[in-house]
Amino acid sequence: MNEDLPLARRDEIADRLAQGQSVVAAVLAVEFNVSEDAIRRDLRALAAQGRCRRVYGGALPITPASAPMAARMDEARAQKAALARAAIPLIQRGELLFLDSGSTNLALVDLLPEDRELTVATNAVDIAAAVLRRADLPLIMIGGAVDPAVGGCVDAAALQSVARLNVDRCFVGACAISPKSGISAFGLADATFKRAVVEASAHSIVLATNDKFDARGPHRVATMKAIEYVVVEHDLPRAEHAALSKAGPSIVRADPSASL
Repeated sequence: MNEDLPLARRDEIADRLAQGQSVVAAVLAVEFNVSEDAIRRDLRALAAQGRCRRVYGGALPITPASAPMAARMDEARAQKAALARAAIPLIQRGELLFLDSGSTNLALVDLLPEDRELTVATNAVDIAAAVLRRADLPLIMIGGAVDPAVGGCVDAAALQSVARLNVDRCFVGACAISPKSGISAFGLADATFKRAVVEASAHSIVLATNDKFDARGPHRVATMKAIEYVVVEHDLPRAEHAALSKAGPSIVRADPSASL
């Protein structure tokens, strides 16, 4: 057996992903005249190397928005802090907040006011750990099997748990945002969980760094009309801002000096 052939095929697939192209296993199998199982092995190997994110039927290129939670935590800290600070006035006293898995939502934890008698629920390991460091914030941890890419639990057990909550205000982690298609996620289980969070919440908010508007997610979470507020960076292009506002939610621009 010539070992160079599968390696050459894998390198070709990797090159396409590096150029920002998504790939479909069935299409690649026909193109390279191999089985879909062989292509799936290629994609598993590339995902293990951090060169793509596997999704049902194929793989997506790694972008800043689709990188695993652990890789995103230290990126764009100032922008995320500014978004979090702009969202604080939207939170009311005594609310049960749900902080969905996401590095931007993690920035909220240290800024939550001590005097508002808030309770935090989350499915995210890092967010739960940050809440535990604050004695003034009761924590409800949504458990289940942890998805390393998501950084939290999005399985059937997590779905059952969140369905039993009456959430006052959720902060939904958005993988991708479009005024037309709404909020999307890269993984099917993650998208299903996020939909359950929105359905369980009286109010839904999204904190959105600019890169989320360039990303594309295959699994829709919610239309923009289902989101009450979107908090955006101060330099979001005017055309994007106008289209987003027209789609339904109220728009809050972050003050870049607020993170200093």
